[in-house]
Amino acid sequence: MPIGEDAVAGYSFKIEIDGVTIAQFKEVEGLSTEIQVIEHRENTPGGLPVIKKLPGAVKWSDITLKRGKTDDTSFWDWLRQVENGDVDGARKNGSVVLFDYARGEVARFNFENGWPSKVNVGALSAAGNDILVEECTIVHEGLKVG
Repeated sequence: MPIGEDAVAGYSFKIEIDGVTIAQFKEVEGLSTEIQVIEHRENTPGGLPVIKKLPGAVKWSDITLKRGKTDDTSFWDWLRQVENGDVDGARKNGSVVLFDYARGEVARFNFENGWPSKVNVGALSAAGNDILVEECTIVHEGLKVG
């Protein structure tokens, strides 16, 4: 009988955009939320300085997806939609879904109104022996654990 709960492995996940599972990914970064801090300085009636730390605006990190480059141009097409001025049409909701060892869903990070701000193909090298990696940075307007 196991003692406690097993931690979730970082290798078993999938990406959904508008409810559709897309491609295979090698890496995901940027699943974080931060509350900015407001430092409010004031003095007591006796003249002693006091610093109060208060919660400020919420900030979400950009999400970066990395995958082996294939002939799939969906990231480039999505970026082109933004370049052509159709930002509203390019905004999509998505999820990063984590699985346990039995492939059951254990967590879901949902982002809202995401669109690609950058698509990049890694370095090319005639002397290399690596897979070419495509990277897409998605900016968004909210991240929630669902």
